[in-house]
Amino acid sequence: MNDRSHEVDWSGLFHASGPAGDTPLHPAALLGDDAKAFVAGYSHLWSATLRRQGKAWPATAPTALLVAELLDNPLLGPDDPSLPDAMLAYLYEVGVAADLGDRAAEIRARVRDRAPELRAWTAEYVSTDADGRARMWRDGTGPGELVLDQAALACFDLVPVLLRRTLPHLASERARRRTCAAAAVGSLARHPAASGQRPGLLDQLTSMARAADSPHDLATIVIAIGHLDGDTRPWLADAHAGVRACAALATDLQTHVREAVASSASAGPGHRRRLGRTVPGRGRRTPPLQPHGQRTLCPRRYDADTAVTSARSSASAARTNAAMSSWSGSSSQRR
Repeated sequence: MNDRSHEVDWSGLFHASGPAGDTPLHPAALLGDDAKAFVAGYSHLWSATLRRQGKAWPATAPTALLVAELLDNPLLGPDDPSLPDAMLAYLYEVGVAADLGDRAAEIRARVRDRAPELRAWTAEYVSTDADGRARMWRDGTGPGELVLDQAALACFDLVPVLLRRTLPHLASERARRRTCAAAAVGSLARHPAASGQRPGLLDQLTSMARAADSPHDLATIVIAIGHLDGDTRPWLADAHAGVRACAALATDLQTHVREAVASSASAGPGHRRRLGRTVPGRGRRTPPLQPHGQRTLCPRRYDADTAVTSARSSASAARTNAAMSSWSGSSSQRR
């Protein structure tokens, strides 16, 4: 691994547990033979350097660069091919944190205008103890939230590099590796710099979806297609409820569902029974979504927001489970 950790002033960064001076040691531990350090390093990546709900800490962007470099390192999991899959799943999460949309320019301007204040707040934060850090968040008068927005902006600026490192894995010989790469591409290629690449990427992802031989992989790839505003309608008729749910998560289809549900509210029971059977924009009829586990994807009250939320919940595991589930079994051998 090209050790770029020395190029970063980690002492001026923090993560979920506090100052990030320890962070560069953890990705490196994934390349060694120390089982205890390996488990600690893997846990640190997921529990400390990523925020919940798809957001970033100041340590997230430089950590993501180290993770991207791990991808092509032959020392990463020579006996455990699921480890690179997990690194791709990590990059998916970074892509989610970096998906700022139109907010990037506004955040950049605010960060530029308040740069000295942000530096001072961060320096105080990393130099105080845990109680002091908690008080700084509770106080609510400092620029802490803008510091976190700045962290997301750092991820945003790094996305083109991460996408470039991810794309070769779409052609991996391993099906699960291709699936994890598709998930990462689905979040990273939403970046404005990737707009010219999206049509070609959508063609590639669509071909991958048609060739997928498991509902889990297919659902993950369909989510990626939806993230890039691709056409997920062909999978609304899939035999697997989870795949249909993932297809319905596409933004344009969510809009259609809400409009269809709203129009059905005053059309009587007969119309409601037909709801969801016509594929938007096509004459085909497809079965309505069926229960997935203990969840009902189309609630009895036909509340559109609840239906979309339920579908999103049913599909959420597909984004990272491809890497995490396959790794968990093999990791037990290291204990």
